[in-house]
Amino acid sequence: MATETETGFGQVSRLRGTVFRYLTFGASLVGILALGVLLAYVFWDALGLDTAGTTWYLTYTVTLLAPLLGFLAYARDKPEVTAGALELVGLTLAGGMLSFAAIIVLLVIAGPQVWFTYFLTVVAPVIGLFLYGQYDREATWVGLAMLGAVIAGPIAGTLLLGVLGTAAALLGAPGVYFLSLVVPGAGLAAFLAAERFDASRRVTVAVAAAIPVLAIVGVPLVDTVPAVARSVWFAVLVMLGVPLGYAVVNTARRPARRAAFVLPAVVVGGFLVGELAVGALGAAQPSPWLDWQFLTSPTSSLPAKAGLYPAVIGSVFLIILVSIFTFVFGVGTALYLEEYAPSSGPLGTLTRLINVNISNLAGVPSVVYGLLGLGIFVNVEFQLGPTVYGGIGAGTVLTAALTLSLLILPIVVISAQEAIRSVPDSLRQASYGMGATRWQTIRNVVLPRSLPGILTGTILALGRAIGETAPLIMIGAVGTKYTPPGGLFDTLTAMPMQIYTWAFLPSAEFRYGVVAAGVVTLLIVLLSMNSVAILVRNKYQQEAY
Repeated sequence: MATETETGFGQVSRLRGTVFRYLTFGASLVGILALGVLLAYVFWDALGLDTAGTTWYLTYTVTLLAPLLGFLAYARDKPEVTAGALELVGLTLAGGMLSFAAIIVLLVIAGPQVWFTYFLTVVAPVIGLFLYGQYDREATWVGLAMLGAVIAGPIAGTLLLGVLGTAAALLGAPGVYFLSLVVPGAGLAAFLAAERFDASRRVTVAVAAAIPVLAIVGVPLVDTVPAVARSVWFAVLVMLGVPLGYAVVNTARRPARRAAFVLPAVVVGGFLVGELAVGALGAAQPSPWLDWQFLTSPTSSLPAKAGLYPAVIGSVFLIILVSIFTFVFGVGTALYLEEYAPSSGPLGTLTRLINVNISNLAGVPSVVYGLLGLGIFVNVEFQLGPTVYGGIGAGTVLTAALTLSLLILPIVVISAQEAIRSVPDSLRQASYGMGATRWQTIRNVVLPRSLPGILTGTILALGRAIGETAPLIMIGAVGTKYTPPGGLFDTLTAMPMQIYTWAFLPSAEFRYGVVAAGVVTLLIVLLSMNSVAILVRNKYQQEAY
């Protein structure tokens, strides 16, 4: 029989509590199973698993699935091993995404001349100022100087594009990317060795020299692979090699985490052994729609030749611009509202009104933001003196990026406000008591403690932006494009738009196989971004506390 217990909340039935507990558990289980069935169905079509034979499934169960489940069971009650495995997997995913983004943005979209120009006028000054700020913590002017470099650098780069572009042409693409990627990557590796691992000066110098040496030594091997250019090798070495090297060293230097190396050994070894066994047994293998040809080819009227490459480039182009816009304006707005805006009087009332409207804007449907982008960036026309503004253009990269930025900006502001608000006021008062200014307190106390929440909220908001279709339809983004965008004012298509177009084609192979491959590609990007968000949050939380 149920017993009644008197508490400060009145009478509570133990039976009702038990029923509620199991109802919530059942609802969660049903939701997880439904999502699992949906994902399994999509992956089944995208990977063509229906054509694989029983021998193929049994082989990979023995060589890959069973050892992987064994490792997960072993690491279940070992937090250090789990943390090491997550770090290895997370930083590998992050490095892969950075490599992919660097290749697309720096090599495909920008090119060596444009990248070299803006590297010298924007990126290098910002990095130099940041490093100086790390060296001299009392230099309060560094933050404003970085902001000035971000604002004035693009203007200077545009003016000097011809001169610096000529210098980049003389260096050649490999020389440009060696100087702008490998050399800064060596400096970053040395900084991590000294700051994170307390390495000696000799070890730090060796780490700094190792990356340029590896870059040069690897060139003869890279030249034997026609599909891989030297510039691609330099980008992958820095963007993937530095995070992966950090994860490997950080795991190896902790004895309790070293068992985490079993995970990559199981995955890589199991896959290779499985491939050899399947080939030797002659087992029927899957015929996937999601393959290298799908990722590197434009779309086609034939399902077997259809590809997602222009849409992938467009989505990467979009997400980079949206991340810059939303992080700068969203975090800046949150900092002002939480740290500078008055909380009392008439201006305090205005601040509260702004906060209420930001919360309301976070719930506005995405199609409304598409209409807003259509009105502001496409259809509006006005004249201010000699300047005539006639819109940015329908379906262009910049129009899409600004529209999606408006869509997720309220979410970024709210998440950043919550993260900043979670910093205890006692820390601020202690900083003021030590004689720090408000900017020094924000820079050295508030931002480091709130950065995990800010980054997590921003990355999750970007995950929403990359999957939106309605705003892109409203601003005139094309459903199918055979070439990737080459600039801010080129028209584009994105992965959701291309998938939406394929879904209404009459061919069943398009509507099931090709669409499923596109959905899986989009899901992999979203899950990778969410994994990176979780990893970044955990990393900064450990450092903050």
